[in-house]
Amino acid sequence: MKYILMMNTMKSGHGVPEWPRKDLQAHIAFMIAANKELHERGELVSAEGLSFPDQAKQVRAGKDGRPVTDGVFPESKEFLAGFWIIDVDSSQRAYEIAAKMSAAPGPGGAPLNMPIEVRPIMSGPPPEML
Repeated sequence: MKYILMMNTMKSGHGVPEWPRKDLQAHIAFMIAANKELHERGELVSAEGLSFPDQAKQVRAGKDGRPVTDGVFPESKEFLAGFWIIDVDSSQRAYEIAAKMSAAPGPGGAPLNMPIEVRPIMSGPPPEML
């Protein structure tokens, strides 16, 4: 079953750009190694880091169908920093992977223990909706 693991982070206290260079390098090395391990196990479908919220826009269709943008929303307390899509045999395995990613090293090498939201990916709408 496929799951999306979403890494949410607080804007303050996890300001990656302010980290010392060696801490940032250790964090990146951890993520690269973890993603490589997932890939080798055949569990990684995709993984991406996302830009900071100051580059985000909300888009909706205007009355004429053309895009109308709104944003940036700097008042947001949390933001989605990145995600993984994994394909594993059980929800328990998805939780194990999420816990490992949550403990990625931060400043001074201490585990960040960031919240990782785990959600099953639906293969389509429920049959009763068709």
